Amino acid sequence: MTATQRYKTILMLGLPIIGGMLSQSILNLVDAAMVGSLGEAALAGVGVGSYANFVAVSLILGLSSGVQAMVARRRGQGRLAEMARPVNWGLIVSVLFALPLSLIYISHSADIIALISDDPEVQDIGQSYFDYRTMAMLAVGINLSFRGWWNGIKQPGTYLISLLVMHVLNVAISYGLIFGKLGLPEMGAAGAGLGTAIALTLGCLLNGVLMWRSARPYGFLKYRRGPASIGKLLSLSIPHSLQQFFFAAGICTLFWIIGQLGTEDQAIAHVLINLALFLILPGVGFGIASTSLVSHSLGENNAEEACQWGWDTIKTALGVIILLSLPLWMFPDAILGLFIHSDTLLLQAELPLQITAIAICLDTAAIVLTQALLGAGANRSVLYISTVGQWMFYLPLAWLIGPYWGFGLLGIWLVQLIHRALSSAIFSYVWSKRQWAEIAV
Repeated sequence: MTATQRYKTILMLGLPIIGGMLSQSILNLVDAAMVGSLGEAALAGVGVGSYANFVAVSLILGLSSGVQAMVARRRGQGRLAEMARPVNWGLIVSVLFALPLSLIYISHSADIIALISDDPEVQDIGQSYFDYRTMAMLAVGINLSFRGWWNGIKQPGTYLISLLVMHVLNVAISYGLIFGKLGLPEMGAAGAGLGTAIALTLGCLLNGVLMWRSARPYGFLKYRRGPASIGKLLSLSIPHSLQQFFFAAGICTLFWIIGQLGTEDQAIAHVLINLALFLILPGVGFGIASTSLVSHSLGENNAEEACQWGWDTIKTALGVIILLSLPLWMFPDAILGLFIHSDTLLLQAELPLQITAIAICLDTAAIVLTQALLGAGANRSVLYISTVGQWMFYLPLAWLIGPYWGFGLLGIWLVQLIHRALSSAIFSYVWSKRQWAEIAV
């Protein structure tokens, strides 16, 4: 396969994945823009609730990569009749874990939100938003298992269709519930959480219909004993879920650290983090594409090709991220003005946003290779590198430089720049060593 063909393959597989992920990020930004008109407390409250919800669902996020790696590996091995079995186990894990976890989280939501913010008004808004979002945790788990199937068989476009339908419903329902439009009750910021929960559930039902049509011939919802399969799925999913949990908990901790600077800084940080998450999505999307490409190549016992997929994906992702980051660097005031309606806060947020644009470019290799290593089954390596870097380097320095030494939000964002650059260097070194090529999946 020529270099041109390889880049074409990456683009054809990655762009639909990115489209689905960008639609989710755009949805979050639209929610932030709608809620932002309600004031700084509402914006900060939704930020607190959304990051707490990220921690809640993080314990099942590994299902998608686990299912995807197993489906792609079975496809590469030619074991087509078994391809959908990982999806079945993913559904079982979702029911056994997501449902009880959601009940536990909701029953302790007041205490969870209080850990992130000390502002009573922010806490009240954040708790309501968190409760509604967490109600849909089971739907999230099921959708993650379905996403693993579509990405694993290299048909992410089908999943994109269901996502787009779900997001359109989300915007309409959330808008109606926030402002009391379309015959719906006016709920304020909490309506954004309920609207998202309803849309996630409807999207899950649509995805189930599409899965039935696609995966039934390959063992979908067909019972067959095989404890080793669920054990392998858990061995792949748990380290990634733990990595996502520590990452999500780290964001909440970061939000708490910023909260020591004040509610206004938290409102700014919520916008900056959402814009950063928007900017990294091409890297994550292409990285998820590399999960299938790497796993499929390893299924064919071609470690050399698997390694090259990682490097080529980094080059592709970096080009796209640079293009997307230019508006953030060149027109920060215009972009921030969509969410922040205070001239003072706008001025304070401009330089951190420009730093964000540079930091994400430097982080591209880490973003892509995190997903590529998951495709190779090196989930524990991803867990160790990501967790140590975040909790033993970035967060302690963010607290020290931000609130303690008084360098504020700008100081915290400069530490983030250094952290992302170091992460890319470490992940690139691990990928070049190729020890991941010997892992059985």
